[in-house]
Amino acid sequence: MTPISSTRFDRLIEAFTRGAAQRSSRRGFLSQCGLWLIAASALPLLPVARRAQAGEQPAGKPVRKFASAFANLAQTSDSTRCNYWRYCASDGYLCACCGGGPNTCPPGTSPSPTSWIGSCINPDDGKTYLIAYRDCCGQDSCGRCLCLGQEGDMPSYRPQVNNDIVWCFGASSMVYHCSSAGLVGLAE
Repeated sequence: MTPISSTRFDRLIEAFTRGAAQRSSRRGFLSQCGLWLIAASALPLLPVARRAQAGEQPAGKPVRKFASAFANLAQTSDSTRCNYWRYCASDGYLCACCGGGPNTCPPGTSPSPTSWIGSCINPDDGKTYLIAYRDCCGQDSCGRCLCLGQEGDMPSYRPQVNNDIVWCFGASSMVYHCSSAGLVGLAE
């Protein structure tokens, strides 16, 4: 097979583009682009099987108990692990690994007066609880048990449910140490 010379290749491309330009218009091209954009944006609206969101599994696999992926893997006994049920929306170092508890700050730090909220399913009773995530402030980052729970996390324009913000506003220091997960109550 002989390679095509660059001038012959250039002529071929030029002939193709000139032919396409003669057969179409800019408005026609833009209208086709618009149709493709509308079709692409409507694609998620089409009915499809959403077994994972409904809590169903294909045949041969065990049926999941909850629609939340985090809740299906959550446990209630070890608060130093990322899959502890209260940490579904926690982002940061766990205070339980840093000298505090799941809902208490370690000595030498102070809880921020502000918090972000989440709703987590307790796998033992199957109920959903409101959790207030508070950053503990005043010392350098703990550096142990980094967890990133994203259940219900929203962009920063919805700050009350955004876990990427350092929530030490109003505390004696803006230095982040760890994050705690206080149980507020049953979500109804």
